[in-house]
Amino acid sequence: MVCRPAFRLLPMLLLGLPGPGGMATVAYAGEITPSPAVSPNPSLFAPPVPPVVSTGPLTFAPLVRQVGPAVVNIAVAQDSHTTTGSRQPLPPSVKGTPFEHKFRERMRAHGEEMLGAGSGFLIDPGGVIVTNAHVVGGADLITVSLADGTEFPAHLVGSDDLTDIAVIQIHAPHPMPFVPWGDSRLVNIGDWIMAAGNPFGLGSSVTAGIVSARGRDIGTSPFDDFFQIDAPINPGNSGGPSFNLGGQVVAVNTAIVSPTGGSVGIGFGLPSEIVAPIVEELRRNGHIDRGWLGVTLTDGTGHDGVQIVGIDRNGPAMKAHLHIGDVITAVNDEPIDTSRMLIRSIAAKRPQSTVVLHIRRHHEALSLPACVGHRPDEDMED
Repeated sequence: MVCRPAFRLLPMLLLGLPGPGGMATVAYAGEITPSPAVSPNPSLFAPPVPPVVSTGPLTFAPLVRQVGPAVVNIAVAQDSHTTTGSRQPLPPSVKGTPFEHKFRERMRAHGEEMLGAGSGFLIDPGGVIVTNAHVVGGADLITVSLADGTEFPAHLVGSDDLTDIAVIQIHAPHPMPFVPWGDSRLVNIGDWIMAAGNPFGLGSSVTAGIVSARGRDIGTSPFDDFFQIDAPINPGNSGGPSFNLGGQVVAVNTAIVSPTGGSVGIGFGLPSEIVAPIVEELRRNGHIDRGWLGVTLTDGTGHDGVQIVGIDRNGPAMKAHLHIGDVITAVNDEPIDTSRMLIRSIAAKRPQSTVVLHIRRHHEALSLPACVGHRPDEDMED
């Protein structure tokens, strides 16, 4: 479990176990009685109208039956023979949960150092599974458990730390159940959403809620663009899917905000419009090769470009004759308003491709061609 200070006073938690546990307390407000001296004037209010939306489903049971077999639990471990130092104790968050017995059993039987657990989902009958990179990162051994309890060893196909997405695969003797991608661009604030996973190692379970917001930047990478959802998700839900009512995956559950380690109704899922292309690239190449410009940027120039405050001496920007102080206003014909927009625009370009950068330099408009470079793994600028 990794904790990140993402909001004031509340830690940001990535959702794979192990992680901080505990339960939040609930306080109830006292009943408030309106003052009898003040009566509402009916003329202040518009006439009542029929609701603009239908009521929600009476039950999610058909949806659970439809998608449940494709949701998996993932346990990760290191081979103790390949690690040095003394055996690591069980994390506090595992003690007292259903994972404690399984962790101790595997440690005794196989000499494994258990690292944690999370969730995932099958996206084709050949056993390809999507999860979070932080769930499987550093693992020597990956074990996938289906909803019926059947276990399979899995291998890592590829992972991308900047979006926290990983692809793993099992080899089963028969075709696997799977779920399709839905188009997250069609998801509206207020839409129903159902999250599935393995919270606190309890086993497969589901929760339901609504999409609370779109486009959340939680400070984990330049590519943050999360759905905020209020369907309760907890440690162990990492990598699990969130479904629309049609049984399509529209987000991958990744993080929560919580002062206790448990759900307080603020969770974050990475939309399918970002995840699905990443998954296809990982399946093809095992890694993501992003474009890179080699500049340090600052916002604050209004809604008309971003300013360059630093240039990598060996990067593409230097070779394109960009200067510190230049304001980049567009890439090709795409207007640029924020540094995030520029980073994502350049990252989407193929390395060695050429883009035209429209800039403003001392009140003069210029258009400069630039050959996009390969983004360094450790570099978080553009």
